[in-house]
This record gives sequence, C-alpha cells and structure tokens, in this order.
Amino acid sequence: MAASLRAIAIAAAIACVALPARAGLFDDEEARARVEKLRTDVTDIAKRIEATSKNQLDFANQFETLRADISRLRGQVEVVTYELEAAQKRQKDFYVDLDNRLRKIEAVTVEAKAAEAKVDAAAETHDYEAALSAFRGAKYKDSLNGFVGFIKSYPNSGFQPSAHFWAASSLHQLKDYARAAELFGKVADTWPDDAKAPDARLSQSNALAAAGDSKNSRKALEALIEKYPNSNAAKSARLRLKNK
Repeated sequence: MAASLRAIAIAAAIACVALPARAGLFDDEEARARVEKLRTDVTDIAKRIEATSKNQLDFANQFETLRADISRLRGQVEVVTYELEAAQKRQKDFYVDLDNRLRKIEAVTVEAKAAEAKVDAAAETHDYEAALSAFRGAKYKDSLNGFVGFIKSYPNSGFQPSAHFWAASSLHQLKDYARAAELFGKVADTWPDDAKAPDARLSQSNALAAAGDSKNSRKALEALIEKYPNSNAAKSARLRLKNK
C-alpha cells in the first residue's frame, strides 16, 4: 500500500516537471488548473487508500477482540461445568460419609431393639450394608430393591430413617421424581429429629422441582427453613428461594 502511494507521488512529480516543457501549448492559468487538479486527484486517491487501510485495520482489531471474548467465555463455561460436577460429587460423598458416621450411633439402637424383638442384628446390618453398597456403586435399581426389602423386613430398625432416605435417593437417581419426593417427605415427617431430616426436606424440594411441581417445591424449602433454620440444608434453601 505504501508502494502505491509512492507510485502516485512519483507520477504527480513527473507531471509537474513535464508541464513547463509544454508551456508554449497552454497558458499559465490552464497549466495551474491542471496542476491543482492533479494534486487534488492524488490527494483524494491517497485519502481513499488510507481510509481503506484504516477500515481493514479496524476489522482486524474487532475480529481479534471477538475471538478473545469467545475464548474467555469458553474458559468460563469449562470452569462452571467443572465446579458443578465437583459439587455434585462432594454432595454424594458427604451423604455417604455422614451415613457411615451415623451408623455407629444407630447401631447401638439397632442392637437394643434387636435384642427386644429377637431380631438377628448381624443379618439386619448386613442387609442394610448390602443395599448401601449397591447405591455407592451406582446400582440404583439394586439399592432401591435392597432398601425396600430392608424396610419391610426390619420395621423396628433404628436404620429405618436412613433406609427410607437412601431408597428415596435411589428413586431420584432413577428419575422417578414423584415417588422420590413422597419418600423424602416421609423421612422428614416421620423422623423430624433425625439427622437426615433437613436434607430429606431439601431433597424433597429437588425431586418436586424435577417433577415440574415448582409450587410444592417452594413450600418444601420454606418448611425446611422454618423447622431447621440453622442447618446447612436451610442455607441452601435460602439461596434457592432467592433464585426462584
């Protein structure tokens, strides 16, 4: 482009030099007029070239800006996706770990009630562990069947709240949201003082939302906050109500 400008300037200079040689053919006015016209033409061409060059530069800058924005947005999507997956994994691990810790406490009650009802405590614990192991292994149909069988076989077990909770969780994983919501609600209503009751109410809200029942999903969150205002589940409920 710079070469084009130099060529135009050289042509103008040659034309200006040639004019005196033809002074005999044109009067001074006509010569000056042609010189001015030539200069004007050269200036106009130079301006057009400069404008074209500027437009191309602006376009290139805009393209680079857009490409940078797209790259930044892709990075943000990847970060959010990773954080979501990590949060879901942490939640699942938390519940499993909580169950392990609570089981030590519940085992005392299980043994006491088993002695009274002459239930085989070893078999009771084995059946519960088998169902929970299936859930950990993402075998949700097997875990559901195991917990349903446990609930029927050991109606007086201290593991009943947990068995209902994990049965409901299995239903949720199987996308049977209506039944999952019903069973989570039973945990919170039947055993309101159990450690899993707040999480059961939160999970009930999740299941109702997944089933498309936003009205009752909201009611479950409100009931959770009212009953267990200082629980971690209530904190999550408050955040979700703000986003609804």
